[in-house]
Amino acid sequence: MRFGIISDVHANELALEACLAAVSRQGVDRLIFLGDIVGYGPDPEAVTQRVAALAGQGAICLKGNHDAASTGSPTFMNDVAQAAIDWTRPRLSEGSRRFLAQLPMQQEVDDLLFVHAEASQPESWIYVTDAATALRSIQAVPARITFCGHVHRPQLYGLTATGKVVTHTPRSEVPLPLPAQRRWLAVAGAAGQPRDGNPAASFMTYDSESRSLTYHRAAYDCDMAAQRLRDVGLPDELGRRLVEGV
Repeated sequence: MRFGIISDVHANELALEACLAAVSRQGVDRLIFLGDIVGYGPDPEAVTQRVAALAGQGAICLKGNHDAASTGSPTFMNDVAQAAIDWTRPRLSEGSRRFLAQLPMQQEVDDLLFVHAEASQPESWIYVTDAATALRSIQAVPARITFCGHVHRPQLYGLTATGKVVTHTPRSEVPLPLPAQRRWLAVAGAAGQPRDGNPAASFMTYDSESRSLTYHRAAYDCDMAAQRLRDVGLPDELGRRLVEGV
């Protein structure tokens, strides 16, 4: 089975549609959304409705910390993120709030685990930014491969038979074999707000037959997305992030 894995859309409709078009060209069998459907961006209702429709067609969709915050769950946010959440909440329909509120924290498919943050304490929204955090997540679950988002920067961690964690920064469009004798944690880049210096929307594909993971980028009109964000009154800093990819 081929999975198309998208994370951290953050209410960026232009980025989402670019990813979906690119995923369609890859010929995937199932879509996975790793959470943070909303937050930061100008299109929370449109994006939530789009993802909800895809979930109705079989896509897996998980809850992120911004999704939780937008439906009233107490979640720590910095000032900019909180301002975006305060703007987002009244712009979600009752149906969209209900959809986001009922999303699961994690889901397994065979020997794969999908989660927004990391697997040892999904509800604590811990960022996987180093080998030690990756190791804790990998060892907390039996899954051979864990896929997560939350960090907004693509990264891959592998646990060897000797217990060493190997870190790899992936290149776009370069397939990465994930041998069965190792366990893995793949951190998706962000579709709607990348922070690795590349503003193009990020997503992954994984082929369970060949055990191959590929990171992809989908270019879209970042300037238009940033302008839409400013037009609705969201903080200027968020628009700058979209254009600069930081």
